[in-house]
Amino acid sequence: MRIGINATVLVQRASVAAFVEHAVAAEADGFSSYWVAEHPTGGLDALTVLALVGQSVSGMEIGTAVIPTYPRHPMVLAGQALTVQSVIGGRLTLGIGLSHQVMMRQLGLADAKPIRHLRDYLLILGPLLREGKVAYTGPTLSCVAEVFKPATAPPEVLVAALGPQALRVAGALSDGTSLAWVGPKTIRSHIVPVLCEAAAASGRAAPRVLATLPVCVTDDPVAIRERITQTSGMYSRLPSYQAMFEREGVAQPGELGLVGGEAEVEHLIATLGEAGVTDFAAAEFTSSPDERIRTRELLKRLAAG
Repeated sequence: MRIGINATVLVQRASVAAFVEHAVAAEADGFSSYWVAEHPTGGLDALTVLALVGQSVSGMEIGTAVIPTYPRHPMVLAGQALTVQSVIGGRLTLGIGLSHQVMMRQLGLADAKPIRHLRDYLLILGPLLREGKVAYTGPTLSCVAEVFKPATAPPEVLVAALGPQALRVAGALSDGTSLAWVGPKTIRSHIVPVLCEAAAASGRAAPRVLATLPVCVTDDPVAIRERITQTSGMYSRLPSYQAMFEREGVAQPGELGLVGGEAEVEHLIATLGEAGVTDFAAAEFTSSPDERIRTRELLKRLAAG
């Protein structure tokens, strides 16, 4: 299991300089990948950030986790992704997702047929990334277009998918899935079987499973778990995550945090690999300099293998 860093903690700062500094430190510390989220109603463009981050790091995979699909037509996203891929020398992974109805309503966007939309989106996006052209007419999206395709290999595409239908679409039409707030029990018993079955049925390679959870090495795990729930409680109210929480047997986000002493956190991260996670992007969630140092030191050791 490869170990990377998820930069969610920086999104609200909307500082490109902060992302660059953070990514440079992550590469120096030996992490395999660096991931930036994009809030659907925020003011930060993740691909623009990564185009600049990629100028300062040389070997790390960098990716979006994730970009909402509804606000961007797949042709627009393909053009952005191919441009960034060219700029950074072929190290981009494009994570996309449906986001949530409540957020899409804030943008005046309807998602009455989300699974059909996701399928149509990938049937347009995939050919544009791989071949530079597409001619497709679907019930929710259509596109006849040709883009300027750079010489670099196309970026891999990961799809945020939780329910069985979305996982089947992701397995059949993408390179894997990008997960947040999903625990090892659910990954092992639900995510991996459905995703891998769909990929195999479509003749695709074994899919990647990228997982992100908050991590903190601390002497006060109760307090950290409470803080995680306080800052991320909205996820327990979103239907798609409620279903995953129920599968995992938890009620609040804090219960999913990888929190405790060094040995306990190392064990919790290892359970993700055992469940089928291929890539873990740690979201460092610390409240003191001591916790920051201890958490980063543990993650560095795990990244080094």
